[in-house]
Amino acid sequence: MAQNKRNAKLENRTNRLKLPIGGERHWVSAGKGLSLGYRRTADGYGTWEARQRIKGKYKYSPLGEADDYKDADGEKVLTYFDATDKARRWAADFLKDPTAKLRESLTVRQAAEHYLAWFKDHRKAYKETYLNVHAHIIPVFGDKLASELKTTEIKAWLNKLAATPARKRAGKGKKLAFRSAPKTEAEKRARKSSANRSLTILKAILNKAFQDELLADDTAWRRVKPFENADEPITRFLTEAECKRLINACDADFRQLVKAGVFTGARYTELTTLKAKDVNLDNGSVFIQPSKSGKGRHIPLSPDGLDFFKTQCAGKKGGDTVFLKKDGKPWGRNHHVRFLQAACAAAKITPAIGFHELRHTYASLLAQAGADLLTISKLLGHADTRITSRHYAHLCDKTLANAVKNFLPSFGHKPDKKVVSIGEKAKIGHGESLRNHPLPDRGRGDPYPDAIAGRHGMVDAGADCGAIPDHPSKHYSAHKIHISGQRIDP
Repeated sequence: MAQNKRNAKLENRTNRLKLPIGGERHWVSAGKGLSLGYRRTADGYGTWEARQRIKGKYKYSPLGEADDYKDADGEKVLTYFDATDKARRWAADFLKDPTAKLRESLTVRQAAEHYLAWFKDHRKAYKETYLNVHAHIIPVFGDKLASELKTTEIKAWLNKLAATPARKRAGKGKKLAFRSAPKTEAEKRARKSSANRSLTILKAILNKAFQDELLADDTAWRRVKPFENADEPITRFLTEAECKRLINACDADFRQLVKAGVFTGARYTELTTLKAKDVNLDNGSVFIQPSKSGKGRHIPLSPDGLDFFKTQCAGKKGGDTVFLKKDGKPWGRNHHVRFLQAACAAAKITPAIGFHELRHTYASLLAQAGADLLTISKLLGHADTRITSRHYAHLCDKTLANAVKNFLPSFGHKPDKKVVSIGEKAKIGHGESLRNHPLPDRGRGDPYPDAIAGRHGMVDAGADCGAIPDHPSKHYSAHKIHISGQRIDP
């Protein structure tokens, strides 16, 4: 047997534990084209892996757990020298017959580690995928041999996952808590959708092992189908009036992020990391750095959007972040949540929206205005039009709406002329505009037209309009309302 190559960093347990947790894999040569790799997982312990270069490509094989915290047994828990010998045995078998790489001892845990190591370097959303694997897959299948997985047990796991209440967020070290069991159809659909995502990840783990010749057969999981109609999109978006109310209700620093969201349709992280150099004021566009889709994109701005970004970029250098909190610090993950919830409550937007709904609003308003799916797809940075179609095709298709408008009879309905809509053209008193009333601004922008429209909606001409939002002492009756300069009396 060839002499083992010494490596002070890897052969010593104490030195290995000095390496960063969840970091890159460390490789050492173990023979011609053969390397031994070590990596500390997020749980702290390390794993060994072999890599053989053949015809310009690498073939991999997980070897086992390192003896960082457990005593070596020569099979599942290996010292550096055990792992080197095992890597050479595997390589010898592989070079004689590539099918010999198929390992009957490969567990789902090892397959998952193999997949996550690849995923971290080649895909986005590593943290979310890692958490899903360790929350839903490893606890159930971790120690089971991947080659012995049965279709029936994967289906049973999927069904149980869909019936299990959603987990609550809990701090590190705190006891795991769950929400109430799903009861409504919407709640059940949401749990099925979550189960489908976990199934997708499990299949990706096993498919990676199968493609890398770690498994001989993919039949067991290929037979398992996701829940049907569980991922039907329920796209929530705001009207233009609701957008204005929301913007007016936001704190000054957060208001700029919300405006940028509706002007660009960009994601929260894309906006919070936007630099002044990414805003091209000459051609009126914003460049979004490569993010979720792995590709960057240029978003053209409307005249109002361009004016907004000119103001935000004034006095900033190219490397400066465009949007900062009022204390000058950058917006971090979830820093916006409470601000948005408070703004939704003040603007009477129920149920409250998440920041991603601003992206849906941007796309939905464009779709309703006549923009085609390909255009919307490019603006949002989707890889293709399939996901765009799932969310917005019904808004772009005018055929159904035109058929109803043109062919459905009125059934004898007659409009009630005593009902008027209060909007921005509503005037108070003798032709006097709401904007002329000296009501104090509470730091949330102009509170008048949209807040009134949102609270009162359609108002009967004989009814009292109630109080102006945030100003209960101000009352206006419908007999004083003027629409387009014409007085309407009860």
